[in-house]
Amino acid sequence: MFRIHVMVSGKVQNVGFRKYTQDKAMELGITGWVKNLFDNAVEIIAEGDMDSLTELTGWLQYGSPLAEVKKLSIEWYPSENNFESFEIT
Repeated sequence: MFRIHVMVSGKVQNVGFRKYTQDKAMELGITGWVKNLFDNAVEIIAEGDMDSLTELTGWLQYGSPLAEVKKLSIEWYPSENNFESFEIT
């Protein structure tokens, strides 16, 4: 199990990005959270297996239908098993 810390910038707020991210994470069995930041970026902490997290990061390059992802930074860590679900915060 792994943990990723993701920062997404571009047109990613007010386009359903967090809800679509939550739906995709839940579909993949990933736990963690997603939240908007004051600089109009979105931050994600997600935990799951390598394949599921890799699929999520591929999806995050495009995000929700109205999103325009300009930059995606991903850091990988060992899982800390801190989450039971995937929440919008």
